[in-house]
Amino acid sequence: MQTFLSFGILIGLALMLPAKPKLDYQVTKEGVLVTEAGEKVLFYQRTTKAQQGKHARANYIHPLYDLSENILTEDFPEDHPHHRGIFWAWHFLEANGKRAGDGWTTKDRSWDVNELEVKQNADNSLSLHLKVHWKSVHWQEGKKPIVSETTQIRIHPREDNHRKLDFNISLLANQPDTRIGGAENAKGYGGFSTRIKLPKDIQFRSTEGKVIPQRTPVSAGEWMDMNGKFNGGKTSGLTILCHPKSAGYPQPWILRNKKSMQNPVWPGQNPVVLSTEKPVVLKYRLILHKGTASIDAINQWHLTYSKIP
Repeated sequence: MQTFLSFGILIGLALMLPAKPKLDYQVTKEGVLVTEAGEKVLFYQRTTKAQQGKHARANYIHPLYDLSENILTEDFPEDHPHHRGIFWAWHFLEANGKRAGDGWTTKDRSWDVNELEVKQNADNSLSLHLKVHWKSVHWQEGKKPIVSETTQIRIHPREDNHRKLDFNISLLANQPDTRIGGAENAKGYGGFSTRIKLPKDIQFRSTEGKVIPQRTPVSAGEWMDMNGKFNGGKTSGLTILCHPKSAGYPQPWILRNKKSMQNPVWPGQNPVVLSTEKPVVLKYRLILHKGTASIDAINQWHLTYSKIP
């Protein structure tokens, strides 16, 4: 009888213990691999990566895996070899009237990820906390940072048929008269960008329904959903939500249905001054989902996200 009682007590204690987090991570020399229940979720690229000595870049996500563990993103694509997975970059950077390379094409620019901390959160999500220095050979011989970036990437556990990824990016100038901007043309692209594999049946939807990509930015609302047969099989999708506290909200969208990236545009073709005291904050949530999420469901996702401080 005592043995049965002891066994019952042990079972009861086991049930009271918190569940072991499904999200796990492995820090490597190149970056951080995040997994869930043994399946790959994403890899964060910390160190500089190049292709035959060209298009050197760091501080981005690739691969990003879909919910079936297929690789969703592209790195060094033939059409735009400077594109890289999930990234945030700008063409125009100027300090004290002097141009400081091109972060979009990766020309004369570098990203020094000098701090990287991984945290397991109470809600079983996982956070990457990053401190990144933007440098250029055209500024202080590349020895001093022009911009200090502080970024948090929060990976949530999978929920049924979707997964959430949160990006909180803060940019602070290291000296007065530092300006940042997108492409210096009517397209003005630049900022948070997703370079994903685009199926032939790709469709774009936002709050008012179907969206048709244009050459220049499209004003289409606070979120954008991309769905199609990404892996030649069943339909799945990627949704980008913009937080109301993100700079430039609601941001216009650069959309492309082949051979390019998708981008909520900020600040556009007209550069803005970065403060040395109060950082510019950009906040986005990516949602990977199976099937075609309804517009009502995505509106609810955005409403929930909007309530997060």
